[in-house]
Amino acid sequence: MKQALLIIDVQNGMFNVGNEVYKSVSLLENLERLINQARLAEASIFYIQHNGPVGHPLEYGTKGGEIHPNISPRNQDVIIQKTTPDAFFKTALENEMKTRGIEHLIITGIQTEACVDTTCRRAFSAGFQVTLASDAHSTWNSGEITAQQIINHHNSVLRWFATVIPSTEIIFNT
Repeated sequence: MKQALLIIDVQNGMFNVGNEVYKSVSLLENLERLINQARLAEASIFYIQHNGPVGHPLEYGTKGGEIHPNISPRNQDVIIQKTTPDAFFKTALENEMKTRGIEHLIITGIQTEACVDTTCRRAFSAGFQVTLASDAHSTWNSGEITAQQIINHHNSVLRWFATVIPSTEIIFNT
């Protein structure tokens, strides 16, 4: 079964000093390891890049909107631009997956309760096998609960739509 790694919204604006995404260092380390594994297995890698409006931390065409340099895409990687939490909505993502014969998506990225959650559910509904890397997505504390509680909750709830396992347990087909 052909696999693809999806990296959602891991952009500079999510790592602003003093307001970095939760566990930013380990998030980037886990993503780097998954990217290296995917490259070795010659799996497709898709970078999902959110285009925020003027003044947004992920404003299109700004430094904040660029993909984080620790996980920079290569020429063979695909970058999909989006403007909503759903990486499939009004984008070429599903068509790109079908063109490449991809049936299994490994989902990572930011923000757990928004773009990661929505894309997991949508991928499942579109008929893809979905794996969520439980330690390769992140968010921020909310007014009510901590980032870790949000991540734990979504790792539990998203089991209805995905196999949820740590990044160290993910194996790419060769």
